[in-house]
Amino acid sequence: ASRLALSLLVAALLLHVATTLKVGAFNIKAFGDTKMSNQTVANIIVSILSEYDIVLVQEVRDADLSAVNDLMDQLNSAGGPYSFLVSVPLGRTSYKEQYLFIYRSDVVSVLGSYYYDDGCEPCGNDTFSREPFIVKFSSPTTQVQELVLVPLHSEPSHAAQEIDALYDVYTDVINKWGTNDMIFLGDFNADCSYVTSSQWPSIRLRSLRACQWLIPDSADTTVADTDCAYDRIVACGTALRQDIEPSSATVNDFQKKFHLQLKDALAVSDHFPVQVTLKAR
Repeated sequence: ASRLALSLLVAALLLHVATTLKVGAFNIKAFGDTKMSNQTVANIIVSILSEYDIVLVQEVRDADLSAVNDLMDQLNSAGGPYSFLVSVPLGRTSYKEQYLFIYRSDVVSVLGSYYYDDGCEPCGNDTFSREPFIVKFSSPTTQVQELVLVPLHSEPSHAAQEIDALYDVYTDVINKWGTNDMIFLGDFNADCSYVTSSQWPSIRLRSLRACQWLIPDSADTTVADTDCAYDRIVACGTALRQDIEPSSATVNDFQKKFHLQLKDALAVSDHFPVQVTLKAR
């Protein structure tokens, strides 16, 4: 029996060494107590989020973290173990949102985090409505052992300027942490009326050779009848780009997956998650 136990342990360790890493970004419209109080909706959210090893949740409006703690309890009951890292409420007006990173603590760990300093908010010259809360992860199971995640939920009316300013965040991360193995992810509002084809040439992150835009302009990340590639994943750094599982960058159409009516899908969110997988070591 002990030999069986040992072989199972070895198998488990081998499994741990050779696991891919699935990363997602999901704008869960107005995530808070109201959304979590609808158990049907909460079950779908838990089911979606549990597909990921690291997932960025945006539009979190939960300053006391009651909904976040409820979500974490349900995630950990369903599987896990999951931990989280959440930003302070961010925004220029009384309307604030938080960035929430949920991650499998048996797969990755947090090495550090910081808020990008985008200028003086009271003076009105800050760049981002919700400045990126940047997190560095250790990922022992993938070829890239460390990666930096940079979230952005842009202000729609300033989407082009904010996406362009991600180039400055890119150089800031390099100066701070000495790596360009980073993933920019989130609801950039990067399409339709918010970013037009004439604006793309002046967006520096778009033409940066070190970075690859994994979710194409032709994608549709919206639940409703609109066809817009608002949500994006951009992978930078030679090592990280080589670690991307080919054709794994996709839109997670949960409406189709759970056979939902449009109104029931919209009760979850008006966005689909975007996702990508990193290859095992």
